[in-house]
Amino acid sequence: MNLVHMNRLDLNLFVVLEAIHAEGSITGAAARLNLTQPAISHALRRLRDTFDDPLFVRQGNRMVPTALARSVIEPIRQSVHTLIESVQGVRSFDPASAQRNFTIGCRDVMEAHLLRPLMMRLAREAPGVGISSVRIDRNDLEANLANGDVDLAVEVLTRTPDSVRRLPIIRDSLVVVARKDHPALAGKLDLPAYLAQEHILVSSRPKGMSLEDIELARIGHQRRIALRCQQYFAASMLVAETGYLLTMPERYARIVNRGLPTRIVDFPVPAPPLHVYLYWHENAGPDPGNAWLRALVAEIAQQDHAVEA
Repeated sequence: MNLVHMNRLDLNLFVVLEAIHAEGSITGAAARLNLTQPAISHALRRLRDTFDDPLFVRQGNRMVPTALARSVIEPIRQSVHTLIESVQGVRSFDPASAQRNFTIGCRDVMEAHLLRPLMMRLAREAPGVGISSVRIDRNDLEANLANGDVDLAVEVLTRTPDSVRRLPIIRDSLVVVARKDHPALAGKLDLPAYLAQEHILVSSRPKGMSLEDIELARIGHQRRIALRCQQYFAASMLVAETGYLLTMPERYARIVNRGLPTRIVDFPVPAPPLHVYLYWHENAGPDPGNAWLRALVAEIAQQDHAVEA
């Protein structure tokens, strides 16, 4: 076989070779592939040139494979079938039989909301589907989606180009967490009592204002931050044993404070709701597997598993 010819080989020729072998005739191969007989004959000539072998010889009404054709037909048949299945697979998606792994860009807050119900649904409906939940930088969201590093991302509202699509999936509000016997909670936690305390701010950023601080600044107030840390769970454990207050999203507060001697009360300042979005790149839009996962994540998020007892 000429390697130069092989490098220029049209993979469709393998489909023709497999069809001639299966049907035993050019006429049968033409009918099977919905092509003309001259097209099949032309493809066979190209195959013979490439392999430097007749591949099939006529015996009566049948095209009988040569020794070389017999030796290569099985791997070619397997490759053709794999190629056909792959092409069909990108046009349809059957969760029950799919063998696929999806990567979701997701912070720990959203993991707590989504992963448990998501994996329970997959175990029942799509046992061959796996999930990788990874942390991504918000500034890299577009690039991660565009290059396929992540299939979906779950994030707060952030500026993205039109090529990145989004769907709102979670609406949340701010609450305040304090130890159960905190004196500031003896009555309703009002703004003066809130501002009189020391606070923990949770953020992945080394500096900058949080949403609650932005809302306080809007009405001319500032709270005292005693600690800035990265994890709400660590902050909640500290709040349970100190006089600090912690302001955080309600859904996550009810998850991480289960079993802790804390109370959850309303944030004393009117604040806009917290919206969380599901993001994907327009290139992934037509992918039925991606569309299926988007619908499933959106459904789970809206069912509010996070606040179930």
